[in-house]
Amino acid sequence: MPNILYLASIWVIPTVVAITFHEAAHGFVARLFGDETAWRVGRVSLNPLKHIDPIGTILLPGFLLLLHSPFLFGYAKPVPINFRALRNPRRDMIWVAAAGPAMNVALAIVAALAFHLVDYLPGTAVLWVAENLKNALIINVVLAVFNMFPLPPLDGGRIAVGVLRGIIPPLHE
Repeated sequence: MPNILYLASIWVIPTVVAITFHEAAHGFVARLFGDETAWRVGRVSLNPLKHIDPIGTILLPGFLLLLHSPFLFGYAKPVPINFRALRNPRRDMIWVAAAGPAMNVALAIVAALAFHLVDYLPGTAVLWVAENLKNALIINVVLAVFNMFPLPPLDGGRIAVGVLRGIIPPLHE
């Protein structure tokens, strides 16, 4: 049985990186399109502590682990976005929502490409780095796909709302 610290390190590190970059990407893109909310409250950050939700990031996954659940689930603290502050709220909401999953796709690509560099590492580090990269690839693809389901409050739900507002006229006109 693998050492619990080793096992934790090959899963926790890529998970924390994936979640942190995902959430920071939302805030960064919102700032590009005119909303300073996340920037003002310090959420456009690569500091993972800024994105931890005590229940969704720690308690829920920990509880599922204790129950030997066949799957783990959790969530981060959502980045605050004021969609009315965006220059073009309907269009820009789509870009802000897509930024998180797009970041996960980019991280998955980086992890896949980094496999080519593993052979240049010292022999003692090869397995650990390879397992981190494999898990980073898996986690980032799963996060990107899951978050693109067109269900609010997921990113795909926000994208669907933004797209549908352009196709379906409002009922109150």
